[in-house]
Amino acid sequence: MMMVVTYDVNTASAGGEKRLRKVARICEKYGIRVQNSVFEIMLDASQLVVLKDSLEKVIDLENDSVRFYRMGNTWEQKVETMGKIPLIQTGKALIL
Repeated sequence: MMMVVTYDVNTASAGGEKRLRKVARICEKYGIRVQNSVFEIMLDASQLVVLKDSLEKVIDLENDSVRFYRMGNTWEQKVETMGKIPLIQTGKALIL
């Protein structure tokens, strides 16, 4: 299933910059960054559990937030883009 994952890490608090980099690195393992703190991620239910667990271990639950938007399997009909489009689009074949 396609998900959009967004996060807001409080960089004013102690360790915020480090948490921000860790959250980004975790998300990069699963999907493509489409904006600064926004990722499009294709995963199954078990991968989602692992992703959530990894993020929960990194963020400060009192100051940071992560949001998960389930786009489902018909996500292409729900996404409209204006402006710059990433070179690699989620769910498309990648030929090397």
